[in-house]
Amino acid sequence: MEYIGEHIWAGNLGRLAVILAFTSAILSSVAYYFFNKTQDASWKKLARTSYYLHAGSVFTIVGTLFFMMANHYFEYDYVWKHTSLDLPGRFLFSAFWEGQEGSFLLWMFWHAVIGLILVHTAKSWESKTVPVLTFVQAVLATMVMGVYVFGVKVGSSPFILIRNLEENIGAPWTEWTDYLQKFPAFMDGNGLNPLLQNYWMTIHPPTLFLGFALVIIPFCFAIAGLLSKDHKGWIKPTLPWAIVGVSVLGTGILMGGAWAYEALSFGGFWAWDPVENSSLVPWLTLVAAMHLMLIQRNKGGVLVATYFFTMISFSLVLYSTFLTRSGALGDTSVHAFVDLGLNAQLLVMLLLFAIGPFVIFWARYKGIPKSSKDENMSSREFWMFVGALILLISAIQITLSTSLPIFNSWFGPNGMLPLFENDQVLDDVIGHYNSIQVPFAIVVTLLMAITQFLSYNKTPNKFIWKRTAFSLIISLVIAVFIAIG
Repeated sequence: MEYIGEHIWAGNLGRLAVILAFTSAILSSVAYYFFNKTQDASWKKLARTSYYLHAGSVFTIVGTLFFMMANHYFEYDYVWKHTSLDLPGRFLFSAFWEGQEGSFLLWMFWHAVIGLILVHTAKSWESKTVPVLTFVQAVLATMVMGVYVFGVKVGSSPFILIRNLEENIGAPWTEWTDYLQKFPAFMDGNGLNPLLQNYWMTIHPPTLFLGFALVIIPFCFAIAGLLSKDHKGWIKPTLPWAIVGVSVLGTGILMGGAWAYEALSFGGFWAWDPVENSSLVPWLTLVAAMHLMLIQRNKGGVLVATYFFTMISFSLVLYSTFLTRSGALGDTSVHAFVDLGLNAQLLVMLLLFAIGPFVIFWARYKGIPKSSKDENMSSREFWMFVGALILLISAIQITLSTSLPIFNSWFGPNGMLPLFENDQVLDDVIGHYNSIQVPFAIVVTLLMAITQFLSYNKTPNKFIWKRTAFSLIISLVIAVFIAIG
């Protein structure tokens, strides 16, 4: 049956681009692997060509979906759900990444852009880092496939027609070839949530997802360093990426805070919303990893910790993705995604990239150079390392508290292992976090103030007081005025 008014070509193009993005990412990873094995330049040429094809496919997916939304192809479920005829054009981007599929595509888009930069700047590290990125991209591509493999649905496609949704197959209105013109429900879309029709929705998600995407580059270099056994060489090219990642992700989190105050009237510190927490945690560990890279570059001796913090940062980005998209936070967060049936797939992705890298780490552990002497307590590196540990403890506490809905669903009275008597979350959420996180924040702030005056290896006491005296006096004067005020 041929339906009148449907733009089938757009959906076919989008689905074809998704399959091409997946296959070209796999091909690029395989080609880089054989180049590393053989050093045959033809493999590298194939790997690069495949990556360019992958990036082009991702751009095609994004461009096609934007075109469909801008032209109001309401026969497509994603377009109908997130746009409407009266939606102002400036919110079209917001509508694009309002849904799970669009946000996955935004993440893939930034990965593709960053990968193009990595291909042309990584030099000798290209063949070792890019295949890690393309493998991650291949897994992300499965999230927007929407195909059935042996009866199991893989991903959720933004290019599915409303009449092809499982709940609509065989519905009476599907017998009309001109249903788009006959039924008012298809003449306009559902539109964008009024709370999301805000300029922050236009700039906050792309900034945040760019920050998420940047976290993968230090991860790629860390895996490359482990696999190639070049345990020290990866630090120098990674450090600029880590600094940019910390800056961009931190900016995205601050934007989310401003938006929450303005649009949602939280009435308290915004970060205690679980979804925002899940973005904060990888930022904390990435900040720690960045400082450890500085220590390793200037002094050495912290390779094991640098590997750990770098890899755990990406793992926590994935855990953030799982928490946000599994539907587990639907009752405790105002802007978590609904469950689209991707829980098993999300869990596989999390386990794959959270456990796999640490298996490699453990296998290479004995070969990682380690320092045999203790650091001096008056040295800069000692207190920077202490600061990194405090950030890790802070991240662990936030993660555990944020994950309470998951624990309750799994181990509560209705869960798989009923260990708890009830499934209530914390009554005083803000008080709970503040009682633990405020002391951490005070300690970290003190370390930030003092550590910059210390030297590597050892700092004589007279130099410590000489360097800090002026700052201490100014700080005390300001503190007295603030206290009186």
